[in-house]
Amino acid sequence: MISALDALKRLREGNHRFVSGNGRDHTQRSQTLRNELVDGQAPFAIILGCSDSRVPAELVFDQGLGALFVIRIAGNIVAPSQIASVEFAAEQFGTPLVVVLGHSRCGAVSATLQHLTSPRPPASRSEHMHSIVARVSPAVEPLLATDLRHDHDALMCQAIRANVRISADHLRHGSEILEERIARGSLMIVGAEYSLETGEVDFFDGVPPTA
Repeated sequence: MISALDALKRLREGNHRFVSGNGRDHTQRSQTLRNELVDGQAPFAIILGCSDSRVPAELVFDQGLGALFVIRIAGNIVAPSQIASVEFAAEQFGTPLVVVLGHSRCGAVSATLQHLTSPRPPASRSEHMHSIVARVSPAVEPLLATDLRHDHDALMCQAIRANVRISADHLRHGSEILEERIARGSLMIVGAEYSLETGEVDFFDGVPPTA
């Protein structure tokens, strides 16, 4: 298994190919890879991303079968099942890198802002939707106490990144298994944002200065 920094480099290179339109044709190897992967897998990165249909991690990072262990949930939030999934991949496959991947114009963050700022938040019949809003709220609420509350676009941008940071910190400090691997230097957890407008991924949280 490659190092976390090498895994990060591979993701960056893949995203650059995606943005430039020079992505690889993974379909040519899909049949061979599918047969090779029947008995096992060794993903080099774990991606905890949003369920948004416009942010498929394999395309965004230009990766084929077996390269990424992808967990998707609205708002890229961290709940017990997401922690367990990350733990599973880190322990089972020795995957060295976790990326919490948010994205611009995130619907879950927008819904949370609307819920917190509207005098009469829109009613939802789903208690499960409320659970997503509840998990995004801690990232958003502190921002509403600043001048950002007067600038919706700036508030939205900062809220998306704050939500990524909180999710990444939750993974770093919410699991003894992950904490131990981080302490040993066998796991790195970083936060990133995908731009729907440009296709670029900005790794902005938890990335070593030299990376």
